[in-house]
Amino acid sequence: MSQTEHATQTPTELQPTQSLDRSIAEVVRAQQHFVQSGATRPVDFRLRQLERLKTAIQRFETRILEALQRDLRKPEFEGYSTEVGYAYDSIRYVMKHLRRWAKPERVRTPLAHIGSSSYIYREPYGSTLIIGPFNYPFMLVIDPLIGAISAGNAAIVKPSEYTPHVSRVIAEMLGEYFEPDYIRVIEGGPEATSALIHAPLDFIFFTGSIRVGKIVMAAAAEHLVPVILELGGKSPCIVDQEADLDLAAQRIVWGKFLNTGQTCVAPDYVLVHESVRAELVAKMKAQIKAFYGEDPRQSPDYGRIVNEQQWSRLMGLLEPSKVVVGGDGDREDLYLGPTIMDNVSWEDSVMQEEIFGPILPVLDYRDLDVALREIGERPKPLAFYLFTSNAATERKVMESVSFGGGCVNDTVMHLVSPYLPFGGVGSSGMGAYHGRYSYETFSHRKSVLKKSTRVNLSFIYPPYTAGKLKLIRRFFK
Repeated sequence: MSQTEHATQTPTELQPTQSLDRSIAEVVRAQQHFVQSGATRPVDFRLRQLERLKTAIQRFETRILEALQRDLRKPEFEGYSTEVGYAYDSIRYVMKHLRRWAKPERVRTPLAHIGSSSYIYREPYGSTLIIGPFNYPFMLVIDPLIGAISAGNAAIVKPSEYTPHVSRVIAEMLGEYFEPDYIRVIEGGPEATSALIHAPLDFIFFTGSIRVGKIVMAAAAEHLVPVILELGGKSPCIVDQEADLDLAAQRIVWGKFLNTGQTCVAPDYVLVHESVRAELVAKMKAQIKAFYGEDPRQSPDYGRIVNEQQWSRLMGLLEPSKVVVGGDGDREDLYLGPTIMDNVSWEDSVMQEEIFGPILPVLDYRDLDVALREIGERPKPLAFYLFTSNAATERKVMESVSFGGGCVNDTVMHLVSPYLPFGGVGSSGMGAYHGRYSYETFSHRKSVLKKSTRVNLSFIYPPYTAGKLKLIRRFFK
């Protein structure tokens, strides 16, 4: 997410007000007691709650899509495919596999523990907090919630106040279908967020900016609360001279301008081999027209920036002399057209922060090693994309660059596989989720060694004679 303002809110460094602090602490304690009662432990209970969540989404589906349209001008197709439909698919996948995941896992036991067996039990943390962002305001709280439910936790959901219509629908939906001691939605701005992150929770899952992520982590440290941070960064997209340029142009333009560029794994910039730069830029320009027509402002498939603050920030990143398509904006309509900036350098302002909007800078390179070194000298990105038909290039790049996740000859699509963990590395985040990884993320793995009462290795007990030491030295060699 953006290093500047892509956060659900901006909690202050100050402690929350005492009254709000007390009320949230009461919610946390009630949820902790509910989990400690054992009510959430049975797998059947968890499956029923996932089914209930699915039913709730089905009933509120029309309102969810309308709210996404009102807050982000999100087309119904994008709203369904990237938010509502994705939630259905995630619930289906988790329900299909949960019984198997929840069984105690027997693992190997060292010979030193002869007569013993070893197990891993997965147990819920307790009261978990899920803080969502504005760009996918439904999916990015519901998908972690699926993980929290599947692992047997209670959850407090904090939607983004920057998307108030979606936030209200989520609050009504979850409030109607779940008891607050189990699932509770808390709306509000910075004060609510500050109170929440300073509460004695058992686990925090945060999606948002690097800056706010640091605040969340510092607050969690007060109570030694484990934290998952889904952040962001400048995700590169390399296009080499052996790439299929038509395909690259289509998939880059789609991934970049999906949700009006407000996607944490969107290709932030294109780094293209100098020999094919002009051709790629021409093809991307043509692709924008094919997707959104002569005037994207009139396209029903192109959304808007979330608020005026974000719109102003994005407009400030434009250098008119380098804009080759787009660059037009309307503050009143929160419109910023799909924009390509060519001949961009690493020193330009648009390259100093995550863009998180519909601006695509294009840089070129001559030597791949130099390009990879430039990327490596910068913070590790959340996503990385490579377009090439050369297997050696693919292998070299994948082994050279550290990033959260990515694609070869595509963009964004790694995000929607339940078989791949989604998360960042370094400044782009910590921890991962999706599919089984969501269940694992919201579970504490408890290790248990079960020892036989019929086998007793008495030589391990005092007194420690020379013979015992000789035996233990031989055993551990």
